[in-house]
Amino acid sequence: MKVVYPICCGVDVHKTFLVATLITSQGITPHYSKKRFSTFNNSILDFKQWLIDNNCFDVCMESTGKYYIPVFNLLEDTIRITVANPKWVKAVKGNKDDTKDSKWIGDLFRLGLVPGSYIPKKPIRILREYTRYRFKLVSCKSSEKNRFQNAFTVCNVALDAVVSDMFGKSASSITDYLVSSDSFDPVHCSSLLHKSMKKKADTVIESIEGYQMTQEQKERILMVRSHLEFVQQSIAMLDEKLDKMVAPYESAITLLRTIPGVERTSAITIISEIGTDMSQFANSKRLCCWAGLTPGNNESAGKKKSVRITRAGVYLKPALVQVAHAAVKSDKSPYYKVKYERLCKRRGKKRAIIATARMILTAIYNMFVTGEVWNPSDLYKIDMPQEMLEKQKEKAIKQAVKLLISNGVIKASDISVA
Repeated sequence: MKVVYPICCGVDVHKTFLVATLITSQGITPHYSKKRFSTFNNSILDFKQWLIDNNCFDVCMESTGKYYIPVFNLLEDTIRITVANPKWVKAVKGNKDDTKDSKWIGDLFRLGLVPGSYIPKKPIRILREYTRYRFKLVSCKSSEKNRFQNAFTVCNVALDAVVSDMFGKSASSITDYLVSSDSFDPVHCSSLLHKSMKKKADTVIESIEGYQMTQEQKERILMVRSHLEFVQQSIAMLDEKLDKMVAPYESAITLLRTIPGVERTSAITIISEIGTDMSQFANSKRLCCWAGLTPGNNESAGKKKSVRITRAGVYLKPALVQVAHAAVKSDKSPYYKVKYERLCKRRGKKRAIIATARMILTAIYNMFVTGEVWNPSDLYKIDMPQEMLEKQKEKAIKQAVKLLISNGVIKASDISVA
């Protein structure tokens, strides 16, 4: 096989140490030099100097959790680093240890058999840390809301079966009253209802009467609500910080928001995951594959096995699916809605949503490459003016009539009579 990197290094990274195997090619036969370093900063800098002294500027290491990041941070300014997905550098079972792992990584990398993972620039990586933390906080907020609602359910309060939002104005007033009061007054409870909820006063009273709530349960509800308020404040603070951090990317955010279903928060998440420089991806298909939105290839002996989408894009994929759900409900711009409905009939709702998310990501790739606003090439087929629609219909009818006449199905005289 052709040697792509005559001088390179394979690195097996662990929590407290790393094992590096330096490979230098002397003709056909490679020469190996192995060394072990600590993952403390001074030792990583020694490893960097060792690479430079040996004229090695190409390094490959496995993306093991977060342990590879400190090494990457200190080497990226001088060394060309390829971070490999573990599935591409997995050693053969029964023949692996720390030393052999680094040698195996180096051997594969030396022959150009290891595709590199996309690692964005440091500003994008820092922005990604904030958006991913926000995702976790939003998930925590949803969990606390469910916990708050369940706390009333176990106390025989079926208010959530009557109101659409347990955190609306009327429902919040009632829950505050139940937690703070030792007795239940139906008249006072009815007075807490607002606007359209007044019509449901009898049903609300019926869903609460006979409830059982001890002092300990009330205290737990207050604790859950306090934590929920804290999480909401944290998200608000995080949003303020994100607004300052994304100032250099405002033009890209404005560009993304021309896509139906993409709001500011979604645009920031997408930029933090893929950046704005699409040169890292050869084409839109590679980007969609990296995001885990394309089916896999699994065929043997002419039989196709499971071709489900991969588990990649843990943060990007949910954001795009959320955007897709919003896009297919948009009446102002029905482009994705029409596409979704056509796919949904043949392939089902879940596959149609994933296909829509892939269409959106493809559009994002081309928008970042060209700098043009969202304007699909086949948009005219969906957002077509009524006059043009009628013209195309007349043209199609004329062509159909000509076809029928040429095949002798009907006669021209019949058409003129009609």
